[in-house]
Amino acid sequence: MTERWQEIADRLYIRRHQSANLTIGLVLGDDHCLVVDTRASHRHAAELIRAIREVTPTPWTVVNTHAHWDHCFGNAPFAPAEIWGHVLAVKDLDETGELQRSNVLAFLPEERHEEIREVAIVPPTHTFADRATLDIGGREVHLRYFGRGHTDHDIVVHVPDVATAFVGDLIEEVPYFGDSFPLDWPVTLHRMLQDLDADTFVPGHGVAVTRQFVERQQADLASLAEYADYAYRSSGLRAVSMIDAAFPEDAQRMAFERAFQQLDGQLS
Repeated sequence: MTERWQEIADRLYIRRHQSANLTIGLVLGDDHCLVVDTRASHRHAAELIRAIREVTPTPWTVVNTHAHWDHCFGNAPFAPAEIWGHVLAVKDLDETGELQRSNVLAFLPEERHEEIREVAIVPPTHTFADRATLDIGGREVHLRYFGRGHTDHDIVVHVPDVATAFVGDLIEEVPYFGDSFPLDWPVTLHRMLQDLDADTFVPGHGVAVTRQFVERQQADLASLAEYADYAYRSSGLRAVSMIDAAFPEDAQRMAFERAFQQLDGQLS
């Protein structure tokens, strides 16, 4: 994978990174720009900043699509910019930031430990609960919250003049269910599809996808949620593996575990 900017719409760029297959967004206005997610460390952020400066010298505003380490541990080097996120992203990062750091150190090779230890965890400085509109140099960008999915605070960054939306990890090649709300996720995507005028959707990892891709994944997640509910209510099925090949078995098992926790009332 070549780490370079790709202009997928007028003054709207994405940059894919080898590390975590992460996809970063950059939206240009007349005299300002918007950065969607900041990568996984100060060192990654510094590299990203150099890449942004190859495209534009203008000041930036930052948006965190959600509070997972690979999307927001690079926040600090972008200061003193405004960093936008959902109000629950601040709560999540305050409560889990150090736990996320510990978990990352447990699986990353030792040569990257110093890079993660030096991170100053900086939560969003500007928050919203439902929607917000940003003016980036005469160009409007809408921030929207449609409900719980990959986390309880995923947001969508909609650039209406080019019918494009950055959706973070609400859409992935293989969704990650570790912090998810599987029973809510398909409802959230349905709301997003109903409400947004967008043809192109940029996930937090991987290539940009079409509306048809999002519709298929929403349907797959709806089937998973329906079967999880059935399995929960059917004696003897709570340890069952999954129904079809829409998602790998390990992802399905994680989704079932989280769905059962929801049905047990363990996830508020």
